[in-house]
Amino acid sequence: MIVVVMGVTGAGKTTVGRLLARELGCDFLDADDYHPAANVAKMRAGQALTDDDRRPWLTRLNEVLGEYAERSAGVVLACSALKASYRDRLVAGLPDSRVVYLRGTKALIAARLEARRGHYMNPTLLDSQFAALEEPDGAIVADVGPAPQAIAAAILAQLA
Repeated sequence: MIVVVMGVTGAGKTTVGRLLARELGCDFLDADDYHPAANVAKMRAGQALTDDDRRPWLTRLNEVLGEYAERSAGVVLACSALKASYRDRLVAGLPDSRVVYLRGTKALIAARLEARRGHYMNPTLLDSQFAALEEPDGAIVADVGPAPQAIAAAILAQLA
């Protein structure tokens, strides 16, 4: 099973994704680890990425997920995947993939970002993330208000 955990920055993709991967007994990947240095520099400077910036990154992530599918191995990927076109590119050719959308209010997520340290994503980009967000059809939707363990448990129940 390939699971893509998506949402805006600060929604809890990495935390919840790691919990899901542990419970599913599979690998966890963070899409942020696959960004080229130029993308990281732009985000650190508070500049939103363009679709052209994202295209090669999304293509590489699709290739990595495809490698898991070829081995019949499960994986959980944490990736913003804010637009439908990004999600389509991520899971192209991967019919056994599932998308999980971590949904929360801007106020809640902004408060989390204020408390987060050591991440390159500039909190000022939250407005642009919400502006770009296209809520997915057919995804598992999880509210980010509860504790991460509760969120993961609710998602696992829907994946079963």
